[in-house]
Amino acid sequence: MTEHDGAVAPSALGSSARPRPGAHTAGPEAFTSLVLAAQAGAQWACTDLWVAYAPAVAAFLHARGSHEPDDLTSEVFLTVFDRLHTFEGGEADFRSFVFTIAYRRLTDELRRRGRRGVHEPFDADADPRRVPSAEHDALRNLGDAAALELLDGLSRDQRDVMVLRVVADLTVEQVAEVLGKRPGAVKALQRRALETLRRKVRPTRTPARGSDDGRE
Repeated sequence: MTEHDGAVAPSALGSSARPRPGAHTAGPEAFTSLVLAAQAGAQWACTDLWVAYAPAVAAFLHARGSHEPDDLTSEVFLTVFDRLHTFEGGEADFRSFVFTIAYRRLTDELRRRGRRGVHEPFDADADPRRVPSAEHDALRNLGDAAALELLDGLSRDQRDVMVLRVVADLTVEQVAEVLGKRPGAVKALQRRALETLRRKVRPTRTPARGSDDGRE
C-alpha cells in the first residue's frame, strides 16, 4: 500500500523499542494493547492499524465504485483516528467500526457525484479513438475486472452485502451494523445475490467456493 497524504506514514514511527503485534494475527489481549496505544497517540500503533486494514478498505471502496479509492481510504482513516477515542471492543468490533465509516464516506462521495454529475478529465490512454496495444489491453483487463463485472449485475444493496462479506470479510451481523439493516435482511440479500451470480457464471467456470450463507 502506498503512502497517502494525511495518513500515518511508516517514516513517522517513533522508538523502535516497542511491541509490534499484527492486528489480524494478534490475540485479544495484544489487539486491545494495540488499540489502547493508538488511542494514546502512539504513531506506531496507528501505522499498524493502517497497514492491517487500509488494503481491505481500499478494495471495498474500489469494488463499490469510488473514483478515488486511495484518497478516500486516507479520509476514512483520518476519521477513524479522530474518533478512535470513542471506540470500545475487540477486533471484530473494530472492523465494523472502520467499515461503517468507510461506507458512510463512500455514500457521501456517490451523493456528491449524483448531485453535480461526473466530470471525467481527458485521458489519452483511454481515448477510444486510440488503438491500444495487445499488451496494454491485457494489463488493463487483469485483476478483478471479471469479478467487478459480475457484481455490476447485482442491485446496490446486494453489491454492498457481497463486497462487505467477501472483500471486507465481515460477518452477517457486522454487515447489518454497517448498512443499518437487520441480519435477516442481509442474509436474504446475500442469498439472492449468490443465486444471481451462479446464473451468470459460465457452466465451465467453477466458483472459488460455495455459498457462505451459514458463515456468521
